[in-house]
Amino acid sequence: MRTIGLIGGMSWESSAVYYRLINDGVRQRLGGLHSARCLMWSFDFAEIENAQRTGRWDDAAALMIDAARRLEHGAAAFVMICTNTMHRMADEVQDAIDIPLLHIADPTAKRIRADGLRRVALLGTAFTMEQDFYKGRLSGRHGLDVLVPDEEDRQTIHRVIYQELVQGRVLPDSRQACREIIGRLVRCGAEAVILGCTELMLLIGPEDSPVPLYDTTALHAEAAVTMSLGASGRALPDPGGITRRPG
Repeated sequence: MRTIGLIGGMSWESSAVYYRLINDGVRQRLGGLHSARCLMWSFDFAEIENAQRTGRWDDAAALMIDAARRLEHGAAAFVMICTNTMHRMADEVQDAIDIPLLHIADPTAKRIRADGLRRVALLGTAFTMEQDFYKGRLSGRHGLDVLVPDEEDRQTIHRVIYQELVQGRVLPDSRQACREIIGRLVRCGAEAVILGCTELMLLIGPEDSPVPLYDTTALHAEAAVTMSLGASGRALPDPGGITRRPG
C-alpha cells in the first residue's frame, strides 16, 4: 500500500469527507481491518482564504509547496490537494516535489468521458468558475465543453461556499438556489454537472439535478485509493523512502 499525502484544511469539513472516503475505499477493496496509509497536512483555512481574497496567489503557492514538501519528507508516495480552487497552483506544486500530484480534475473528466458525455456545467468558487486553470484543463486535456453560470449565479454559489458551507452551515434556501442554477445550465445544454468545489457535495445531491452530478471529492478520493493500491485492488509495497532533489 502506497502512502497517500493529503493537503487539507481547505476546509476541514471536506477534508474529513476525504479521510472517510479514502478509508472506506481501502476497506472495501482489501476487506477485514484494512484502512488507508496516509498523511495529512491541514491548514488553518483563514490563512488560505485571506490569501485568496486579497489576490496573494504567490503567497498561497508558497504555502502549498511547503505543505507538499512536508508530506514528501514524511514518505508520502504521492500528494493530493483536497480542494479544487487551490489547484490554481498545481503545476507549481508538482514542479517543487519529486513525487506525483494527483490532480482533482483528471479523474472527474475521465469518468465523464467514459460515460459518453461532453458538455458539462462547472460549479465552484468564483476562482474556479472564472479562471482558466480548471476549465482549461477540462477542455484542453480532456476535450470537454465547459459551461459556467452567469455572473449573478456565480456570485451566489461563491457566497454559499464561503459564508455557509466552509462554516458548516447547510441551508435549504441555498440548496433551492443551486437547484435553480443547475436548471438554467441544463436548459443551456449541460449534459452533466461537475461539483467543482469539495464542499458542494455537502449541499447538493443527485436528487437536486435532472442530469448526472460528478462529485470531485468522491472521484478524487476513489482515484487516490486506486493509486495507493493499484487497479487490481491488491495492496502494493510502499516505496519506503523518497527521492530528494540535489542540494
